[in-house]
Amino acid sequence: MKQLVFLLVLSFIFMSKIYAQNGGTVRGNFQTTMQTYKSDSLIGATDAPEFVLLNSYANILYTNANFTAGMRYEGYFNTLQGYDTKNDGFGFPYRFLQYSADNFDITVGNFYEQLGNGLVFRTYEDKNIGYDNAMDGIRVKFNPHQGIYFTGIVGTQRYAFSKTDIGYSQVQNQGLIRAFDIEFSPNDAIDSLNDAKTRISFGYSFVSKYQKEQSQFITVNDTTYSLLMPQNVTAMSGRMNLSTGAFAFSGEFAYKFNDPSAENNYIYKPGTATFVNISFAKSGLGILLSAKRIDNFGFRSNRTATLSDLNINYIPDISRNHVYAFSAFYPYANQNTGEMGISSEITFKLKKNSFFGGKYGTDIRLNYSRMQDINKQQIDPNIEINQKGTDGYISDFFAIGKDIFYQDANIQINKKISKGFKFTVIYQNLIFNYGILRGEPEMQTVYANVGILDMTIKLKTKHYLRIEAEALFSEQDMGNWAMLSAEYTVSPHWFFSATDQYNYKNPNNQEAHYYNAAFGYKINATRLQFSYGRQRAGVVCIGGVCRAVPATNGFMFSLTSCF
Repeated sequence: MKQLVFLLVLSFIFMSKIYAQNGGTVRGNFQTTMQTYKSDSLIGATDAPEFVLLNSYANILYTNANFTAGMRYEGYFNTLQGYDTKNDGFGFPYRFLQYSADNFDITVGNFYEQLGNGLVFRTYEDKNIGYDNAMDGIRVKFNPHQGIYFTGIVGTQRYAFSKTDIGYSQVQNQGLIRAFDIEFSPNDAIDSLNDAKTRISFGYSFVSKYQKEQSQFITVNDTTYSLLMPQNVTAMSGRMNLSTGAFAFSGEFAYKFNDPSAENNYIYKPGTATFVNISFAKSGLGILLSAKRIDNFGFRSNRTATLSDLNINYIPDISRNHVYAFSAFYPYANQNTGEMGISSEITFKLKKNSFFGGKYGTDIRLNYSRMQDINKQQIDPNIEINQKGTDGYISDFFAIGKDIFYQDANIQINKKISKGFKFTVIYQNLIFNYGILRGEPEMQTVYANVGILDMTIKLKTKHYLRIEAEALFSEQDMGNWAMLSAEYTVSPHWFFSATDQYNYKNPNNQEAHYYNAAFGYKINATRLQFSYGRQRAGVVCIGGVCRAVPATNGFMFSLTSCF
């Protein structure tokens, strides 16, 4: 089947050159990132046996009338440090055929999909964190009537490359996934409600994972018992979206039957997940309130998988996704085994030509988020919480655990002073439970304060200078940090930058400068960048999914282009 799909994809792309006059189009993009490595004992950087490592990929998409075909080539020669080395190699891990006509859509091969908020099913890719759990199978979408939408899915997930006698192919050692989703929108389905001020929709998702039973064992009082693993695990969710005027509400509740796995220490407790958003937006004022509760809701197509491997579902992260270096220094990582959290954000604009708004107005954003453990109680005084082979624990829905995972309170002000000068200033107060979120119990909880000033100056037409100053103050982990960065841009082609992050008052007396210099050139949809310097060890997270970043010292080259 895979070989047939791949040959058909190649045929479509080849024939596009011949039938371009009939409306067929080819488009795509590619990216290559290459880095050298040398050891640097001061920052803990190590060299690479290959000296140079490289990640690359290229997407090609062909469209003609109702048909779409695409594929992606990936080559890791070998994988950059910080990315999973099980991807070492090359191949075509993503290829598909899609046909859409009338109210019907079918995809054969690889695809990405999300049902609802993703609580029971979401597949996607993000190259920045090295994440890709694409489906390989069949997806059918059917819209029998306006406002009624069906989606059906069956297949397996991407895992890694495996070297064979004829090259590299995908590893298929995960379970089979089957999913169904229905969404109903009365406003679209019923003519009299088409123009109603209040809009509402409902959705229901059902996902089932099948994996052959694998023996798991537990030893009690020197006696070893074999645990029975369920071959079929089911999860389901219901959701609702409601909006009226300036207000909007969305909520989803999910339930998963017992799913013992490596992630939850093979307990048999069912899982639940709740996610709620409430927002208000009107006349320069925006308010967003979010809440979630996750209880034993990791869901993977292989029960032995850990880290970010083979996730069927996705737990939305409600903390703010920061973009500045020090505000994102301690990013939050979702805790699928149990967490509850709240988040609030208020954005407002001070009017132009007012006393506080000034000539151009002022934008202000206030944000607060807090993530905490759920309350877990013993099932029986003789059974430890999370003991392998048991129901794990008891947890009251509204009870809050004693451990604070994460707290982030921040304010951001964006201000334009003149046509040639604008700035952003940020203050952040942070609590970060290092022991739990990084899996290092011996580490202290980090309490930090962060200050950021970002200024952009227009020197002359198409010439801009951006200066960024940041500071992080903490008595835990690596101590205090200071950063100064300058970037000079000649729009639209050239940019040059220099950055120094200085770690001072380090508790381990390992103060160091993390310097970096870069320049790049952009023409149309092609961008080249060269850089050299040090990179500190840490973690990068996007949407609560994280990747460890090692300390490095070396040159980096990247090339991206679209066509």
